Amino acid sequence: MKTAAALICVSLMTISVFADVYSIAKQQARGAANSESAKQGGTAPTAPPQNNNPAPNPVLEATLQNIASLRSDLANLETNKTDTQSLKNDLAAAANDAKPSNETIAKLVEDLAAAMNGNKISDAQKQKLAQFLHAIFNSSHLSPTQQETVIDNVQKILHDGGASDYDADKVVADLKKIATTTG
Repeated sequence: MKTAAALICVSLMTISVFADVYSIAKQQARGAANSESAKQGGTAPTAPPQNNNPAPNPVLEATLQNIASLRSDLANLETNKTDTQSLKNDLAAAANDAKPSNETIAKLVEDLAAAMNGNKISDAQKQKLAQFLHAIFNSSHLSPTQQETVIDNVQKILHDGGASDYDADKVVADLKKIATTTG
């Protein structure tokens, strides 16, 4: 047993020595190539620049901006239920494909205002609510099961925030109608 352990330790030390020797040899080869190139008046070979920051995806950027705007609108709606135009505009902008009618959006905003009136929804929950609203307005990208999960989560957020069953159910009915329209 001791012999096997000693053999493993010696093997590991040998591997690390060879790894260090290999690294040193690579560095010396690079140094030699760079100095030889400099002597000849050329430029040292360099690796192509790596772009670790890919170009931003405009659709993703627009989606993230819309969700941030919706979250802000929801925070505003919680304190001022009559100031709804910004939320209506951002919900209309949320749909990438088929868009629900202005009347359907207005009904949802009215029902959301009633459900959030005087209730407290945490900032984290407002963020989730904004994401869920954006998702429902793009239902064509969701399966029926995913749509139902999103709608259930909206209902839970509203209930947890203090909305009555009646108000939360009205929002759910609006979201189901929107999901049918945009899906």
